Amino acid sequence: MDNSGQRNKRTMVGLVTSDKMDKTVVVEVSTRKKHPTYKKYIRSSCKYKAHDALNQCAIGDTVAITECRPLSKDKSWRVSKLMVQAIK
Repeated sequence: MDNSGQRNKRTMVGLVTSDKMDKTVVVEVSTRKKHPTYKKYIRSSCKYKAHDALNQCAIGDTVAITECRPLSKDKSWRVSKLMVQAIK
């Protein structure tokens, strides 16, 4: 079997920070990196727009997002799994 047409897609886990758009959520992914000189851990975060086809995600939810083909100008991630729902 040849998998030349497929590649491994990146997945990340993050927190939904905005759900005001239709079928789109903004997910903030936080990472910890070690500083090369000072050996201290630095927290950094990045925001991604992800496609939520069912509009099921709300602010505060923890979701897993997967890389996909570009769906719009700045949306190339898809919500693959709703891991933890926010308590209302």
